[in-house]
Amino acid sequence: MSESESTGFQPKIVAFVCNWCTYAGADLAGTSRTKYGANVRVIRVPCTGRISPLFVLKAFENGADGVLVSGCHPGDCHYISGNYHARRRWTVFREELFFLGLDPGRLHFSWVSAAEGGKWAALVDKVITEVRELGPLSSWSRKASSA
Repeated sequence: MSESESTGFQPKIVAFVCNWCTYAGADLAGTSRTKYGANVRVIRVPCTGRISPLFVLKAFENGADGVLVSGCHPGDCHYISGNYHARRRWTVFREELFFLGLDPGRLHFSWVSAAEGGKWAALVDKVITEVRELGPLSSWSRKASSA
């Protein structure tokens, strides 16, 4: 058992989700009464292509232990190419996390459609488990706040 499990650590996860697909998938999971961890706080955005990396950094600075970005599957974007822009942005941004002193394992990116409520529930549980293994992110948020 890891130290974070023995102390009862429950990570705070912020999820930036697409209005058209992932949010609808999360809603389907809820209306289907699919059980998944309650550690996630969902922020609905029009498209993942509009999420600034600064939003992610602000989430970490304000106490999130992990961040999930999820949108439409490639080729199914309501705005045609927003999810392609997001995929490129997060591929580059993940590398910059090392420079900032953050473990890239704290940032997760996924595609979830409106019909995949079960996939959303499984994804949330997976992210919670992986972030729990990394432990709390309190030292980075204090360092960033004092700068």
